[in-house]
Amino acid sequence: MVKIKICGLKRLEDVGIVNIYKPDYIGFVFADSKRKVSHELAYEMKNNLNSDIVSVGVFVDADMDEIIELFNQGIIEMAQLHGSESEEYIKNLKENTNDKLKIINAIEMSNEKDLLAYEDSIADYLLLDSGKGSGKTFDWSLIRKDLKKEFFLAGGINISNINKAIDEFNPYAIDLSSSLETDGFKDENKIKEIMEVIN
Repeated sequence: MVKIKICGLKRLEDVGIVNIYKPDYIGFVFADSKRKVSHELAYEMKNNLNSDIVSVGVFVDADMDEIIELFNQGIIEMAQLHGSESEEYIKNLKENTNDKLKIINAIEMSNEKDLLAYEDSIADYLLLDSGKGSGKTFDWSLIRKDLKKEFFLAGGINISNINKAIDEFNPYAIDLSSSLETDGFKDENKIKEIMEVIN
């Protein structure tokens, strides 16, 4: 069964909604973005989040100490890296958290990207996306069917194409954000609708 991640929570009300529909993962964005949240708000949201839902922090070339601090405070359980973070950076993150922090390495998909080059990454998962929160799909034919590393599929996935994405590419997880919003805020009806379609 495919996992679901709902990214970009930025209000306590968002936590109340996801607690009802129980995606597997949620994302707090700490990088510069319209969905960026403070550590304090993320802490409050995490304290109100159902303990079955895994919290993911989203970063772009962040200071490693920030990620470690958020992990040690129990705010995040995974880190999703969208910048130019190296394998050495990922290795250091894991060593400094006793290998307990799970890492999602985001890959901006283009014709130049050979996904098999990431097979041996020490990141726990890949995330295939069209860009940093672009809300647009990329050319899904770029996804290697022989890719063994588990991946999150992101970018422009919505009610009309989610089942095609799941059926054709068998991702570990689907990452959703802007398609679940109305006027920039998470919309309970859209979340309910998409969770019912995949269940």
